[in-house]
Amino acid sequence: MAVLTINGTRHDAAVDPETPLLWVLRDTLGMTGTKFGCGIAQCGACTVHVDGAPARSCSLPVGGVPEGAKITTIEGLAADGRLHKVQQAWLALDVPQCGYCQSGMLMAAAALLAEKPQPTDADIDAAMTNICRCGTYQRIRQAIHMAAGNIAKTRA
Repeated sequence: MAVLTINGTRHDAAVDPETPLLWVLRDTLGMTGTKFGCGIAQCGACTVHVDGAPARSCSLPVGGVPEGAKITTIEGLAADGRLHKVQQAWLALDVPQCGYCQSGMLMAAAALLAEKPQPTDADIDAAMTNICRCGTYQRIRQAIHMAAGNIAKTRA
């Protein structure tokens, strides 16, 4: 039995410890905001936070999640009924095109800003290793700067 704290709520999941966290989130617990992309931890569509750090959930076995770790998914990024600042910036700048990768992108961006509240372009390039098949990288960078307070909240 896996005991997980996800978005502040305790969940018991009767799964094999080798089951990837992604499938526990999606199939066992019904949290479908985290997406399956490549299945080999390369694209980042499955990014969640484990104790605040970005983690590729498609390759993280649930048994590898540290006991007592706090997992945050895209469903838990907003707090107290208010969107996270990266979510607000994504909306203000119309970042998503197809949108499939965006939950992972948002989670990676939120982790970056938690670690570096005023990231440079180089910091963003180093941290944002997620793949966007639509190529919205310039809007992603701009949205991260907006969320950091580096640019005004106007439409691009």
